[in-house]
Amino acid sequence: MNRPLLALMADTHLSQQIYKPQTLEMLKSFAELKFNPYDRALTDEEARDFLADAQGCITTWGTRALNETALSNANNLKIVAHAAGTLRFVVTEALWDRNIVVTSASDAIAVDVAETTLGLMIISIKRIWQISKFMKEGGFYGPERGASREMNGKTIGIIAASNIGRRVMDFLRGFDVSILLYDPYCSEERACQYNARKVDLETLLKDSDIISIHAPANEETHHMFNSRTLKQMKDDAILINTSRGALIDEAALITELSKGRLFACLDVFDPEPPEVDNPLRKLDNCLVTPHIAGCISNCTRMGDMAAEELRRYFAGEKQLHPITREMMKVIA
Repeated sequence: MNRPLLALMADTHLSQQIYKPQTLEMLKSFAELKFNPYDRALTDEEARDFLADAQGCITTWGTRALNETALSNANNLKIVAHAAGTLRFVVTEALWDRNIVVTSASDAIAVDVAETTLGLMIISIKRIWQISKFMKEGGFYGPERGASREMNGKTIGIIAASNIGRRVMDFLRGFDVSILLYDPYCSEERACQYNARKVDLETLLKDSDIISIHAPANEETHHMFNSRTLKQMKDDAILINTSRGALIDEAALITELSKGRLFACLDVFDPEPPEVDNPLRKLDNCLVTPHIAGCISNCTRMGDMAAEELRRYFAGEKQLHPITREMMKVIA
């Protein structure tokens, strides 16, 4: 039996972050490997030649859309395993039209994002950001220290029971908190499995001490946090966004933050990166990070997951994390 050819589309730098030597050896045990020789993404024309004889491929951050040009010679391509977060910049109708199997390793990065989210919850409720600044200016006892709070007894609002949202709710089982979940696609019974109570958006906004966003970016969620919804949040509430910047109307958020009423932790922006003079960079009650909630230096969990999907496919086994055309409407 001929060994399949697998095209690994990550640039040379990303390859080192995604693939452990053991992972590459596992792939080599059943397939021939072809590596992107450049420290950049392949152009459409380069991808067309790169995929010409491949039966499988692994895409990741920076991979350009697998469009008609890129797939024009990929007559043997059977499966695309995506080793990154969102698929929206890679998957096109051309893939579905060719009946190519698509899988996602986003569940692996969900662990990293959920860990970061939990950390942001704790440092925000304890006011670590503000207290550190207060101490550096010479303070110790004072109003900033007195305003520090605990997770104990707080109400946490989760926007969407996505892979990441579910992970966050799992982590919160170790805390004495109440969890509210807003997700039109999640049943009340399913919410109970996550130790959460399903509520409407208005209830979540007015009752939550911390709100964490984990919904996809689409027409339904665009600017779901706007001047109207932000005003419904309780005073001293914390808003955390490690999902997509487009879910928040930044101008409306800047207006609310300027009142000193809320605190925000933002890892994503719209557009990204934010302009150098964006007020979010300067507001004392806004902690900003450059899209680091997911893995940065060690993304091998995703490489392992993508490699396993390829192994399973060519062994005739069922995929663990398949993606369908219909799913693309509701995933990040």
